[in-house]
Order: sequence, then structure tokens, then C-alpha cells
Amino acid sequence: MEAELSRITAQARQAAEELLAEAGLGPGHILVVGCSSSEVLGGRIGRASSQEAAEAVFSGIYPLLRERGVWLAAQCCEHLNRALIVEGACAEQYGLEPVCVVPQPKAGGSFAAQAWRTFDRPTAVEHLRAHAGLDIGGTLIGMHLREVAVPVRLSLDHIGRAILLCARTRPKYIGGSRAVYE
Repeated sequence: MEAELSRITAQARQAAEELLAEAGLGPGHILVVGCSSSEVLGGRIGRASSQEAAEAVFSGIYPLLRERGVWLAAQCCEHLNRALIVEGACAEQYGLEPVCVVPQPKAGGSFAAQAWRTFDRPTAVEHLRAHAGLDIGGTLIGMHLREVAVPVRLSLDHIGRAILLCARTRPKYIGGSRAVYE
């Protein structure tokens, strides 16, 4: 199991590195991550929550984001209406309104619970608009991405046994046929 968890950590870091580069994320940007620890270990989403798997994914992603100054928004599961756990400073920077809840492995999800335990000043919020996202295991992060989401294909399509889908965002094109774009 230890070797599998190490492999999951390495895959999570690789996915985050590739997405940061592809999306051009830097200091102050937000990366939303939805992670089914059940799916990572080959189970069915919401049925086999694993704190060990969540820790493995988190430890692959979070240190890299901190190094780069990118905020992590950890999406909770449907039992908390897919609320997000962010650092208090992120909530302040973006004017996000806090809500009262503490995620647990079976009510919020193991990944969000790991974020709550790790962040300096964890804050739960209902909504935000992230610059990019990692959906690990079909957690449906799209509601937390800015318009317009653009799919991103990485060199890997799974973390553990969970399907990996990624997106970056871009500003909308407006103005029609006479408009000029950069």
C-alpha cells in the first residue's frame, strides 16, 4: 500500500505541475481540486473514503502550489453542496463570504478534510471562480470554474485508479466579426 500511495503522490504532483504550466497560473490565482479518495483507490465515489489516499494526493499538490503562490480550493463532496475549503487569506483577497462547516471524511470528503487540517486558517466558502481545476474521480468541479472553461489534456489521465479531467479558463471573446483579439 505504501508504494501505491507514493505513486499517487507523484502522479498528483505531475498533474499539478503540468496544469500550472498549461494554464499559466501564478501568484494569487486559484486552482480548484475535487478529489474522490474512493475512486483513487479503485472504489466507487462516495463509498470507500480513504484518508490515506487523500493525504497522498494532497501532499503531491499542496506544497507545489504554496511554492508558486497559487491558492488551493479543495472542493467538498455533495453532502456539503460542493462547498470549498480555502485559506482565509484567499477568501479575503477574493471577497469570498465564509460559511460555517467543518468537512469530515464522510461529510465533505477526505481531501477537503485534509485541507482543513493543513491550512493555516481554513475557511469554508460556498462559491468561487477558479482559474483552473483538477477533477480527480468525477467530482464535478465545473461549477467552480470561471467562464470560459477549456479542457486540458495532460500526459496522464489517471491519478491512482481515478479518471483525471483538467481545465483552464480564458476570458470570453466578445464583439463579433469586427472585434480584434490579442
